[in-house]
Order: sequence, then C-alpha cells, then structure tokens
Amino acid sequence: MTENLLLAFGLTLMAGLATGIGSCIAFFASTTNTKFLSVSLGFSAGVMIYVSMVEIFVKAKDALVSAMGVTQGNWMTVGGFFGGILLIALIDKFIPKQGNPHELKKVEDMNQPGNEKLLKMGTFTALAIAIHNFPEGIATFTSAIEDPSLGIAIAVAIAIHNIPEGIAVSVPVYFATGSKKKAFKLSFLSGLSEPVGAVVAYLILLPYLNDIMFGVIFAAVAGIMVFISLDELLPAAKQYDEAHLSIYGTIAGMGVMAVSLLLFI
Repeated sequence: MTENLLLAFGLTLMAGLATGIGSCIAFFASTTNTKFLSVSLGFSAGVMIYVSMVEIFVKAKDALVSAMGVTQGNWMTVGGFFGGILLIALIDKFIPKQGNPHELKKVEDMNQPGNEKLLKMGTFTALAIAIHNFPEGIATFTSAIEDPSLGIAIAVAIAIHNIPEGIAVSVPVYFATGSKKKAFKLSFLSGLSEPVGAVVAYLILLPYLNDIMFGVIFAAVAGIMVFISLDELLPAAKQYDEAHLSIYGTIAGMGVMAVSLLLFI
C-alpha cells in the first residue's frame, strides 16, 4: 500500500509539472513543432478515450453493480460518468475566455507586439490550468492507487497535454515581462494543483474509499477524461496541424493503450 501511495503521488507530480516542459520549449525553440504537437495531443486523446471507456468505466460499473445490484449499479455508473462531464464542463464554462487554456499559444507568438494585457492573459491562463489540473490530479491519484499500470497510462496522457498548456502560460508572461524566470515560475505553479488534487484525494477520499465511492469516482474520472479529450485535446491537435495527423495519433494512442492493457492481464 505504501509503495502504491508513493507511486500515485509521484505520477501525479510528474504529470502536473509537465507544464514546465512547455515553458522550456517556448524559451529554447524558435518555432513550434506543430506536427509533433498534433500527433502527441491526438495520442493523448486516444489513450484517455480508450482507457476511460474500456477500462475505467468497466471497473466503475463492476464495483457499483457488486455493491448495489445490477439495476442501481448501472444507473449509478452512468450518473457518475455524466456527473464527471458536467463538473469539468462547468469548470470550463466559468473560466474567463482570455485565460482559457484552450486558447493555445505558439512559440512564434513571442515575436508579436506585446502590451499590458499579455501579463493578465498569462496569469488568467495559469489560474485556469490550475483549476483544470485539480480534478485531473484526483483522477491520476485514485487510478494509480487502484491499478498502478492504469495510473501510469493516465499520468503519461495528462503530462502530454500539459505541455502545450505550459506554452500557453509562458508565452504571454515572458513577452509581457521579458523574464524567463517569472514565466517559468508561473507555468510551474499552475501544474502544482495536480499534486494538490492528489493530497486532497488522499486526505478526504481515501479514508472512506469503499466499493460505492470508488465506483462513483472512477465513473466520474471516465467522464472527465472523455470530455477533456473531445473538448480540449482533439480540437487543439487539429488547430496545431492537419486533422489527419491528430486522428493518426488518436488511433495510435488507442492501440498502445489496448496492447498495454492486454499485457497486464
């Protein structure tokens, strides 16, 4: 149990701090490798969608059916799934447009004329990403506690999609202030809400984790992952490059996730 806890916290920290990688890309690259980002984001979406519908949703249903019976268990699973979608959709809705992490930035944007609004934009984006990352931290932590291999897959997928979010924070802050240190710090801090989510899950959820709570959390996690994939990752992948590349990445992500799950049977 102790080893699983350490792994769960480590994976959540790694996924959250991937925003710092985005900052480094922004500082040391003259142009954004759009093809790589398109395939990577598509890959991340493929991993999330496949693991959510094939593994996480099924585990949630099995736990809830076992605890509540077939009819109530299935209804609770579906309710938890769409409840997770509703939660992340509401979070997304109430974030100011100028700070929405879906408004992606490229490294080339540093060459555009700056103004005072850039700093505000970068700060809002960091706050928005922190809010988004909190439930993702809970998802990664609880998944890793239940199934370490599943937690690793989710952490990798989240880490990939956190990289362009790091760019989205650092680009406007760096151009507005001229300080790489300040831009990196804000990007770094925005990713820390992910391990904070893990700590909250450990302190509040873990002591009361039974089959029903586990099933509801996992169903909600599946909903959150699917929403993020459809609302954030795939549109971002298409925005960065051709649609076909993002789809190829998505299929590759599903394939890798499928094979990895089969290897752990």
